[in-house]
Amino acid sequence: MSKVYLSYNNIISSLGFNSNSVVNKIHEGGSGLTKIHDTSILPNPFYSSLINAPHLEAAFSKITLKKDYTKLEKMMITSLHDTITQSGIEVNNEKVGLIISTTKGNIDALDTNNPFPENRSYLHELAHTITAHFGFKNKAITVSNACVSGILAIAIAKRYIQQKIYDHVFVVGGDLVTEFILSGFNSFQALSEAPCKPYDKNRTGINIGEIAASTLITKNNAKLAPEAVEILGEGSCNDANHISGPSRTGEGLYRSIQSAMTQANVSHQDIDYISAHGTATMYNDEMEAIAFNRHHLENVPVNSLKGYFGHTLGASGLVETIIGAHSLYNNTLYPSLGFEDIGVTQPINIITKTTPQPLHTFLKTASGFGGCNTAVIFKKHIH
Repeated sequence: MSKVYLSYNNIISSLGFNSNSVVNKIHEGGSGLTKIHDTSILPNPFYSSLINAPHLEAAFSKITLKKDYTKLEKMMITSLHDTITQSGIEVNNEKVGLIISTTKGNIDALDTNNPFPENRSYLHELAHTITAHFGFKNKAITVSNACVSGILAIAIAKRYIQQKIYDHVFVVGGDLVTEFILSGFNSFQALSEAPCKPYDKNRTGINIGEIAASTLITKNNAKLAPEAVEILGEGSCNDANHISGPSRTGEGLYRSIQSAMTQANVSHQDIDYISAHGTATMYNDEMEAIAFNRHHLENVPVNSLKGYFGHTLGASGLVETIIGAHSLYNNTLYPSLGFEDIGVTQPINIITKTTPQPLHTFLKTASGFGGCNTAVIFKKHIH
């Protein structure tokens, strides 16, 4: 099998509009979460990370002056434009693919006062818009598998390249904070009125954030980004446990990690760092701790990045992978923001402060509604 790499990348977020600035803010301990009290969206105050609208318009206007794009489309196009430009790859080529990861897409098109037609809420319409804007020769593939979508899209891109269908695949992901999404999580009584605290005994639930991110998955190692990582192995398993609740034994995540380790030909001793899902909900955090212990990963440094962005749904796994790649490149572990006291029954090694440390490999995990789980192992590329 040919080697496959995650290379050029971009993040559009409340912490900045490029990956380096976002990682620098994380290095400094900054969070994009702010308190919002907007009764037109939700009756109670909530914490979220929102894209600055004027900043987005300014960045997008440098790409095109066309106005017929939704907010999510502008976020995705702005991010992907930067990644394509960095790569120098011509996308109008049959060997270049595009994967879009999102949970709800343009769900705000269903809002009463939204200026766009309701059919813009269809995921295939989002895919068509992004494809047409950049002039990709091939139709985009849409990955919408709850909260594993972002990291699963990376795994799928790797498979397409190893199957020689594509030489390069661009992955772009994004989701919005909308009344529909907030009300859904609120119905589970899962939203926190304070900044989230993954794995902490005093956690009170999740925050929802909006973000867009993009990356290039490629087999060409001649021209890679400095922070490029090799995709060693991946696995995805659905335990079909419950429509929203994770398996109490971590079975799906355990098997996903097992598949990724087998494919990568590594053991728990080879993993330097875990970028976990860490939603700050009781059942998710506990399930992950159990799955990690079943793989003897309890001593490996682990963090959740939800304290910086909130849960960004279908983009979360993509964003967190990009930051994990930068973490390897910088030889730096970033803290799991909000954590103070362990709140799971199994021991796990939560990162509590920014720590310089030699790093070579990391494991990225994600889990989502319907019992879906994905794990991918990455290795630092030595230029």
